[in-house]
Amino acid sequence: MSILYNKLTILSLILSILETFVMIFIINDDIGLHGGHISITNIAQIFYIFIYIICILILQLTSFYNKEHLKITEYSLIILFAITGAIFLISTSDFVSIFLSIELQSYGLYLLSSIYKDSESSTVGSILYFLIGSLSSCLLLLGISLCYRNGGATSLENLYIITSLTDIIGEWYNSLSVNISLLIFSIGLLFKLSAAPFHFWSPDVYDSIPTIVTTFVAILPKISLFLLLLSLIYYLNYHFVNSEMNWIFTLLLSSFLSLIIGTIVGLTQFRIKRLFAYSTISHVGFLLLSLSILSAESLQGFLFYLTQYSISNLNAFLILLAIGFYYAPNIESIIKDKINSPIQLISQLKGYFFINPHLSLSLAFTIFSFAGIPPLIGFFGKQIVLNAALSKGFIFLSFIIISTSVIGAVYYLSIVEYMFFYYHKLIYSIVPNVISFSIAVISLIILLFVLSNQEWMRMSTILVHSIL
Repeated sequence: MSILYNKLTILSLILSILETFVMIFIINDDIGLHGGHISITNIAQIFYIFIYIICILILQLTSFYNKEHLKITEYSLIILFAITGAIFLISTSDFVSIFLSIELQSYGLYLLSSIYKDSESSTVGSILYFLIGSLSSCLLLLGISLCYRNGGATSLENLYIITSLTDIIGEWYNSLSVNISLLIFSIGLLFKLSAAPFHFWSPDVYDSIPTIVTTFVAILPKISLFLLLLSLIYYLNYHFVNSEMNWIFTLLLSSFLSLIIGTIVGLTQFRIKRLFAYSTISHVGFLLLSLSILSAESLQGFLFYLTQYSISNLNAFLILLAIGFYYAPNIESIIKDKINSPIQLISQLKGYFFINPHLSLSLAFTIFSFAGIPPLIGFFGKQIVLNAALSKGFIFLSFIIISTSVIGAVYYLSIVEYMFFYYHKLIYSIVPNVISFSIAVISLIILLFVLSNQEWMRMSTILVHSIL
């Protein structure tokens, strides 16, 4: 029965994609629903489709990975709750709806993290994830309450009007109070985004929870929460660009710390999911920087970087799941929690190229994209962000971007070194050539998609102008 629910979930997501395509062609202008609480925009609908496709790919692969999670009937329902929360979060324009959407998305991820009841590490990781999520929710509520106290409204459009008319209503309006409330609210979001210096929970949770769930946690919340930050900047930054205390500076500082910590601490990691966690922290730094620069080019770079990061990250985890699926029993015997995550150590990939060259090449393509090596898609994402930073005069941060990209390539290439330049005596079960070759070809096509990205860049330019 649970397998049937999984198939029905995939079918429902496919129908949602078709419906969203129809909506895009029928509705040309932005529309508001439920008294303005929900705002349907072109950029929101495009990312609806993007989220649906990502979740379909994860569900399709995990249906063949570890049958343990399919014994739980509620598995597909929990995933749909998380997806629904992400979709509402992208579209909402009211602080109350924002908080409810974040909680709906987070509750689904909390439950998914603890889906393996017999796994001790999964239980510990899910509890840690829940506690940190609860702390960040408290900060979000505090920021919302302070913003309502000063502005008297929770709608982002009303707050935009209030901040735009400061000169007229300046007798009672306090710009500093709104900045402080937005600062607290953004800190709550940075906790959930695992941005430095609020990143400490991320490596432990990534490493503890099942790899299937890590794929959702690493991708789904990032897309929805970053698009929420984009909406906040659009609605609430009008008055704060030249303010003495700008809450956007918090994002800029977090970007700097994320780039440094995600790169330096990643050099010491020997567990592969912890390494991916610090890699994610570093990429979050790039995304926060592109948001903080506040220019048309930087927002265009933000949309492109968010898309290519999600694709590359999804590709990396899917390949990791595929390798773990075909792991031989004598390999699994050395792992304490093999049900939770068959691939845990980077050293487990020793000599894997000589066993399965197709999957090894696929993972190498993805890692090169993470490192920003041309002509893969990751290089162009970093290039756009770097150009935007230089055009705005962020010389020091541009130097940090270049330095961290070079240093970060060291731990990325260490994975390639283990796969291609070492030989392991333990026996792997060989993946059928048709499957592994198909994964390799699809990975290369996806990561080289940027070579024909003129249409994508044109679309993102239109979206940026619609935002501005």
